[in-house]
Amino acid sequence: MMVTSDWIDGFSYVWRHFEASRLRQSQTKTLCSSSLYTLTTSKMKAALLLCVLLYLNSAVNGGLIGNTVFFPQASANSYVKLIPLKPLSLDAFTLCMRLSVDPDVVNQPKRETILFAYRTQNFDELNVWQEKGKISFYLSNSDGALYSIPLLSVFRTNLCLTWESSTGLAAFWVDGKRSTLQVYRQGHRVQSGGAVLLGQDPDSYLGDFDINQSFVGEITDVNMWDSVLTGSQIRHFNEKEWVGPTANVLNWSTMQYEVKGNAIVAPEKYI
Repeated sequence: MMVTSDWIDGFSYVWRHFEASRLRQSQTKTLCSSSLYTLTTSKMKAALLLCVLLYLNSAVNGGLIGNTVFFPQASANSYVKLIPLKPLSLDAFTLCMRLSVDPDVVNQPKRETILFAYRTQNFDELNVWQEKGKISFYLSNSDGALYSIPLLSVFRTNLCLTWESSTGLAAFWVDGKRSTLQVYRQGHRVQSGGAVLLGQDPDSYLGDFDINQSFVGEITDVNMWDSVLTGSQIRHFNEKEWVGPTANVLNWSTMQYEVKGNAIVAPEKYI
């Protein structure tokens, strides 16, 4: 097949628009259906081929209910990107998840292990860590709030974090039991426009991963609300008897996700 200038122009046209907007499936459909009418026949053929490739590459899966995400080994390229149901512009939140870690992580309690990462173009907006023998979280590249609570193990731990801007009150919950409150970043607001990752801590937007900070183990039931849940509701989550409001920021049952590297989505029969 001869590659003519028209084919090059067609590819370039779609690629410029794709790069400009970081398209997902729905956006790719819109671009491909609306823009091809402006191209000549030969350009259209090239653009159509690229649209098909971009559509397949941008495919995301929907809903993780009944599944766990397994990171079998430390890596600098394995992660799962979660697609929020709404922008993370938050003045309060509850974040819950269930985790278990590899024995090598258990045997290195001072190892920095990322548990949850949300980063915008410029800042680590919300990170949760196991580090220095403690569990911690950070908002917008500030000094973190560290908690002396039970560390993760090879057995599943139910971990929740609550924070509200108006008072700055924050706490971790481990298997339904609350830590001592801390006042942290009172008056702050979590900014939207970032990416939520499991498995890696991005030091730049979707990049600059450190293998020595990667998560090794299993993560499941990641849910996030734009409010602080009550202790009773968090304990119900711990017991898998949920009776509270539907998770409206991250919802393990319905949100879309993308799997990269050697991360494995394991079905319920292994849980």
